[in-house]
Amino acid sequence: MSSPRSSSLLAWPATASSRARRPVASQEERRRGRLKRKIKENVTAYGLLCAALVVFALFSWYPIVRGVLLSFQQVDFVNAPTWVGFDNFQRLFEDPLFGVAWRNTLLFTGLALVFGFAVPFLTAVLLNEIRHAKAFFRLAVYLPVMLPPVVTALMWKWFYDPGPGLFNSALGAVGLPGGQWLDSSGTAMLSLVFVSTWANMGSTTLIYLAALGTIPGELYEAAELDGAGLWKRLRHVTFPQTRFVLLVLLLLQIVATMQVFTEPYVMTGGGPDDSTVTVLLLLYRYAFVYNDFGSASAMSLLLFVALGVFSAWYVRLTRKADQT
Repeated sequence: MSSPRSSSLLAWPATASSRARRPVASQEERRRGRLKRKIKENVTAYGLLCAALVVFALFSWYPIVRGVLLSFQQVDFVNAPTWVGFDNFQRLFEDPLFGVAWRNTLLFTGLALVFGFAVPFLTAVLLNEIRHAKAFFRLAVYLPVMLPPVVTALMWKWFYDPGPGLFNSALGAVGLPGGQWLDSSGTAMLSLVFVSTWANMGSTTLIYLAALGTIPGELYEAAELDGAGLWKRLRHVTFPQTRFVLLVLLLLQIVATMQVFTEPYVMTGGGPDDSTVTVLLLLYRYAFVYNDFGSASAMSLLLFVALGVFSAWYVRLTRKADQT
């Protein structure tokens, strides 16, 4: 029979080990509790994020993947699709309008850069210099953006009408001859560029105004003290300070103008003499006029690849310029 003293000595190691394990267990429980609380707090955010990813995948990624597959198939959505390989691309390259559409699209993009890139920036500079009625002039510049694109195109189509159109009527009132704005292959594309510039310059102008507002006024004051005029202030202060915004908007405008569709579709239908047939307008004809969705998907894939390669090259070029 053991004494109480010996039994207490035998029980001591177990008691000490349990006391040593208790803080570790409590730390583990606290860590798990914090983790559970974080999960409960963020479960709503995770749910909304998952829902957004599902919607984005369903309405953005899936159409892209589906379009790539359709470009290698013969599809009319009546009969079962058949795999044709690169026949759709060969059919596009053999179409005389394919090269015409790309040439017209590049012409439209070039003219849009001349007017649609420079005019909003100069407008923003002028609005930034105005001291009174700023809100009114900014609203007046942004107002065309709020009009639906089709309404804008129809309104300008009436302006360009060779008979009772606004432009020819105004020219006739001062004794000047009118023009065949949309009925002449020499002026049709330029007329569409004016419409696109007028309709889309509002949002770009406001972005430029926001960028100009971040330039410290001390830089302009120092330039004025040095005797710098308007052009020198633009060259040595405004352009360097807004360089990043200018480069980003230049890329976005090129990508957007390469996808021009509404103006030629509504105003000219691709005429006269196919002088305003663009890539997207020809794509529309393949899909909804010729009922050849495979060739239309192939054309969209070519446009996607061309814009992707250009965007990657442009970003790399601007990144190298920033590093130097």
